[in-house]
Formats: sequence, structure tokens, C-alpha cells
Amino acid sequence: MAKPEPQIGFVSLGCPKNLVDSERILTQLRAEGYGLSSSYEGADLVVVNTCGFIDDAVRESLDAIGEALDDNGRVIVTGCLGVREDDIRAAHPDVLAVTGPHDYEAVMEAVHAHLPAPHDPFTSLIPPQGIKLTPRHYAYLKISEGCNHRCSFCIIPSMRGDLVSRPIGEVLAEAERLVEAGVRELLVVSQDTSAYGLDLKYRPDFWQGKPVDTRLTALARELGQLPAWTRLHYVYPYPHVDDLLPLMAEGLILPYLDMPLQHGSQSVLKAMRRPAATEKVLQRIRRWRAICPELVLRSTFIVGFPGETEDDFDQLLSFIQEAQLDRVGCFGYSPIDGAAANDLPDPVPEALKQDRVQRFMEVQAEISRDKLALQVGREMLVLVDRVDDERMLARGPGDAPEIDGQVIIDGAWDDIGPGDFVEVRVTGYDDHDLFAEPT
Repeated sequence: MAKPEPQIGFVSLGCPKNLVDSERILTQLRAEGYGLSSSYEGADLVVVNTCGFIDDAVRESLDAIGEALDDNGRVIVTGCLGVREDDIRAAHPDVLAVTGPHDYEAVMEAVHAHLPAPHDPFTSLIPPQGIKLTPRHYAYLKISEGCNHRCSFCIIPSMRGDLVSRPIGEVLAEAERLVEAGVRELLVVSQDTSAYGLDLKYRPDFWQGKPVDTRLTALARELGQLPAWTRLHYVYPYPHVDDLLPLMAEGLILPYLDMPLQHGSQSVLKAMRRPAATEKVLQRIRRWRAICPELVLRSTFIVGFPGETEDDFDQLLSFIQEAQLDRVGCFGYSPIDGAAANDLPDPVPEALKQDRVQRFMEVQAEISRDKLALQVGREMLVLVDRVDDERMLARGPGDAPEIDGQVIIDGAWDDIGPGDFVEVRVTGYDDHDLFAEPT
């Protein structure tokens, strides 16, 4: 009788970039013949890929480690919180090993040490696209690691290091494998997508026998040749981003930019160590919309940053009213252990932070409703995510999975499934979602 393959339990926490790290580790585990267990009880060992960006994420990660130890007892910790090994071991001294973020080799070495590989990886069979944690029809494509910025509220560079871009040929080859395996939407992610290739001085790499610059515009143009949507996340409004708008207007990539702006007050942006040129951002947005009227802009903002005055907050409200962003998230400032902002004076009381979050979202909700109302009567192509007995849940070009709204189509659809594209006409809306019927 063949010896059963050793089973690995896996917990993945944090952002899509961390999810990509988890997928790579899982792919290597399967390549080496390890099985994947859906329960702690069925696993011989558990890997927890942690997040350590804010205090809530640290607590969630430590709780997940503790749960895995209680229910299994053999736990390897990796991910962003891994850079704080002393804190992990102080809370959970029985973990088998701790490694840092995107250190796949160290994770595998720890797994080998505590649960030897069953056979040679060259004899294993895995799908060419690797192991994915997303639904089959969309996937995250991580193009770089690390960040060169030193924002005062952020500790990503201390966890993940400076910018390291993947060669463009390697990224495009992965994208092609994903699409060949059935992926219909590629979500491009990194810590700073706009900076892609900067560390490599944009040097050319080879793709399909021709040299292609390792540069965001070149990457977007090549991805646009694949039969799948391409959606860009974490794009900072640098001047060269202007070059992407014609590609959106041509339909090569989705007319969608996820752009973390963080605030609208010059003084707060300066304290955050962020580019403090809100008027230039507004001018750029107006220029982008002139080139591509269908452009959908998503952003996130922080309120209650140390030193934020009522006037600063009013400037932020004025900014979002003028910018008329389509999708917006707002968060009360949360101190992060090790962040430079912890030393800033004049912290904002928690109750005032939450009051400002609520006031911000009330203003943005009205903007969002007006934006959605403009869609009524229009036709659009949507990508189906799920089909239930009585309705179909899909997303349009302006809807990223899990963070934006949905397009809801009532009715039974026996011949349509996840990953199908459908033409619809918008018939209504609520605060977040659109309602539509097939054309």
C-alpha cells in the first residue's frame, strides 16, 4: 500500500499581495508531493501566513497562530509579522519556526525540517498555473515586492524591504499560464504598482522573442493582448501614469485605477510623508477623464491622523467632493508598532476619529449614489462571479472583487456560470450595487 502523503494545513491572512505569497508556497508544497488539509485535525503540520500591517491585523495573526497551536500543535509562522519573531515567540513559544515575508525558501526549509518531503518534486504533477486561492476565473498577478516610500504611518519597507520588480518576461509568462488555465481577470498588485521597473532602470527583458521594457505601460500593453480583463491596483498618481489612459480608452486594459491618496490636506499629507500636491492630483484626474470618460477611480483615505485639525478634515471633504471618486474607503488612523507617526504630537481622540469617518462616508455615499444613478439605462459587459437559483452575481469594468460593488441580475441562468462574460443593461441601483438585465 502506498504511503499516504503528508498533509499541510494552511492559513492565509492579509492583503492580496500576501495571498500571492500563499499561492506560491502552496504550489511548491504540492510540487513536492505534500497534500493540503482543509482542517487542523487532518493536518500533520500547519503554516500560518500572517499580516502585521496594523494592530488589528497583528492581533488577528496572533489569534490564528494560537488557534492552530491549540487544534494542531505543530505550527510554522511566515509572512509580515514574521519580522517580529520575538513578539510571536513571547505570545506562542511553541511554534516550530518563524520566517519573514516572501521568503519561500525559508518556509520550505522549515517544512522539510519538521515534515520531510515525500518524493522528488520533478515527479510531481501540478497545474501549470500553480495552486490558486481565488476562484478559477480571476487571479492576482504580483509584479513587484517591497516599497521605496517611507510614509510615516506605514512599516511595509521594514517588513518587505525596498522595491524589487519582477522581470517583465517572467510576469507575462505567468499571466499567459493563468489565462490558458481559465482566468478571465488579472488583478495586478504590488506595494507600488506605478514604480514597477524603477529599480531595474526599466531595462528590457524578452517576451515572445522581442525585447520589452520592464515598465508599467509596456506591461499593461502586453497584458492587454491576452483574452482577459486587466485591472490595476495600488497605482500612485505619478506623471507617467498618464500614458495608461490611452490604453484604457482603446479597451486594452480596464478603465479602472485603484489609487491610495490617503488625504486631501497639504499639511496632513506632509506629516504622512506623502506627495502633498492635491491640486495637481485634481488636475490629473480631470485630464484622465477627458482622455477616458469611462474611467473608474477607487481610493482610500485615513482620517484622524495625528495633528489633523477640523480645517484639515474640511479640506479633505472638499477634495473628495471635487474629485468625485467612484469607489472610496475611509479608515480611522490606527497606530502601528514601529511607525514614525507614533511620535507625532496632537493625537486625535478615538471618538472624534469615528465621527469623522462617519461624516466622510456620508459625503461619499451621496457621490457614489449619483455615480451609480448615471449607469441606469447603459449597456455594459460584466464578468459572472456566481450563479444562484434566482439570480446571477457579476461585476462590471468598475468593480474589483471583494472591495467594490456587484451587478445583480435576477432570473435563472442554466447556461451561464462563473467566468462567463454577459452583456447587460442597467435597470437600477442601491447604495453600492447595480441591478441589470441581459441584453
